[in-house]
Amino acid sequence: MTSSEERPMSCNPNRCHDAAGGGTPPPSTGRIFNIQRYSLNDGEGIRTVVFFKGCPLRCPWCSNPESRSSKQQIIRREAKCRHCAVCSNDVNECPTGALELVGTDMTLDELMAEIERDEVFYRSSGGGVTLSGGEVLTQAPFALELLKRLKRLGYNTAIETTGHGNTTLLLELGQFCDEVLYDFKIMDSKVAKDVVGINLQRCLDNFRQLVDQGTHVVPRIPLIPGYTMSFENIDAILDFLSAFDLQEVHLLPFHQFGANKYEIFGMDYEFKDVPVPTDTEIEAIRRRVEARGYTVNIGG
Repeated sequence: MTSSEERPMSCNPNRCHDAAGGGTPPPSTGRIFNIQRYSLNDGEGIRTVVFFKGCPLRCPWCSNPESRSSKQQIIRREAKCRHCAVCSNDVNECPTGALELVGTDMTLDELMAEIERDEVFYRSSGGGVTLSGGEVLTQAPFALELLKRLKRLGYNTAIETTGHGNTTLLLELGQFCDEVLYDFKIMDSKVAKDVVGINLQRCLDNFRQLVDQGTHVVPRIPLIPGYTMSFENIDAILDFLSAFDLQEVHLLPFHQFGANKYEIFGMDYEFKDVPVPTDTEIEAIRRRVEARGYTVNIGG
């Protein structure tokens, strides 16, 4: 894990607050904010995606703002709230379920029990388990033990990462992954630092070391209007990738699916008026990437 300052969500106290005692996960547990089943966009086949809470970055287009803080948080869903005269702010005591805990501390055994429920889908589709976030590197020791268990059972494994974290731990994770889905964002190091908070050079060096150790790494490019979609930025990514013998690139078009979460968390969503990329814009970038010899997958 890097020394980058954690950037917790700025929560409206009427909507979101930290849970009591929820600052740091207990030893031997992982803090998970979602387990998504039947995913088709996070690796091969039908997958279960485990979302780890906590991220050192601050991408303004993030579709999972609940992943930013490593702390457990309590949100209030207005549509369910009765506005009781006295609110206990206790998830377990809320009569309507309006209060919801974001971030569950799970042991390896508990998480494996959830994952193994979907084994039939992995076996029948060639799918498996993907660890996502947030940034999985913020909980790398727990993620590593989870990957080891998954591999012992013969499951296909993947992680989604920006590579913004501890190099040694990332390389260890890569040894237990069938593929690492590696995001490239802004290739101007100053802009990347100012906008996202990322150490670009470290991420590029980590990518290089992952490939050099023989890990199957798949580059992914989020297509973000005004930030990553320019031909100049796309070409800079492709120029970097040209040093490696890679076959495919994934393009991830910007979407607005997570927009409503920002209001729930009392956060300002800078991208609420940003239009999603058009088919014409996506196709132009696809052709540009294919012209460099890559197979292109839209959507991951």
